[in-house]
Amino acid sequence: MKKTILTGIKPTGRVHLGNYIGAIKPALAQASNEALDPVYFVADYHGLTKIRDQKQMQELSYGIAATWLALGLDPAKVIFYRQSDVPEIFELSWILACFSPKGLMNRAHAYKAIVDKNRMEDREEDDGVNMGLFTYPILMASDILLFQSQYVPVGKDQIQHVEIARDLATAFNHQFGDIFTMPNHIVDENTSVLPGLDGRKMSKSYHNTIPLFEEPTKLKKLINRITTDSTGPSEPKNPNDSTVFALYKEFASKEQTVNMRKRFEEGIGWGEAKKELFLVMNDYLTEPRETFRYYMSHKDELDRILEEGAKKARAKAQPLLQEVKRKLGIRLHT
Repeated sequence: MKKTILTGIKPTGRVHLGNYIGAIKPALAQASNEALDPVYFVADYHGLTKIRDQKQMQELSYGIAATWLALGLDPAKVIFYRQSDVPEIFELSWILACFSPKGLMNRAHAYKAIVDKNRMEDREEDDGVNMGLFTYPILMASDILLFQSQYVPVGKDQIQHVEIARDLATAFNHQFGDIFTMPNHIVDENTSVLPGLDGRKMSKSYHNTIPLFEEPTKLKKLINRITTDSTGPSEPKNPNDSTVFALYKEFASKEQTVNMRKRFEEGIGWGEAKKELFLVMNDYLTEPRETFRYYMSHKDELDRILEEGAKKARAKAQPLLQEVKRKLGIRLHT
């Protein structure tokens, strides 16, 4: 039996290089693993905790879907869907909410961070907290458990969400038998934290990102803004401390990376290094950029692909939900 691995991305902004290197690239690698049954989704309902604009929600959701496809995801070989197209997720989410102690939600990192910030700034503890944000871990648990996911690739800051899913599965299974599969988080320790334009972690909150499918002219300008040190053109430079090199090696071949490391150690001007970075990045992203633009101008095709994926997702999800409802004494619909 193949084991299910599940990955979702929330539409909260344009996909940037940090998203690609940290989440999308390793997730796509799982699609070629014959021992796994990969499930990918656009987590549009998760985005509702922040997004209130109709047009923005639609564009960002389509953007996530187009990104997966542009980077090589084959929807015929995996389950690929939009979260909002699978109503079983939200039905299970309510069921799980009824098994969720409020104290467990109180301890969720995202909620605690807001409470702590509000206390520091002398505001009401729950200022700015909506129930979607508070119960976010329950919806994520539903995403995970509904598909009997064995593996969930996450960043270190997301491990707790998988642990909460395990807690809820344990509570349900304890009372009703072994219904839910216990998920395990996967943290790729080899995935580097990609630095942004200012050297800090690439993040929308720092306004230091490079959008993945930026046009070449704008891409070149962004690369030229990358913070560097004051070493002269002929002075040796440490590639391990360089944002330019960190980005370069993610898009260059092994041979190119070895050669660039040597040039850094022997001495290369920052202008030349940034030029080389632009060349490898633009070469790598030219075809995916065109595919992305194609799908964003053919949204009917995106809808068709996502709707077909939702049919496969619902076929996988419905038997489990029916069993859960049967255990609870809830009437089953034929």
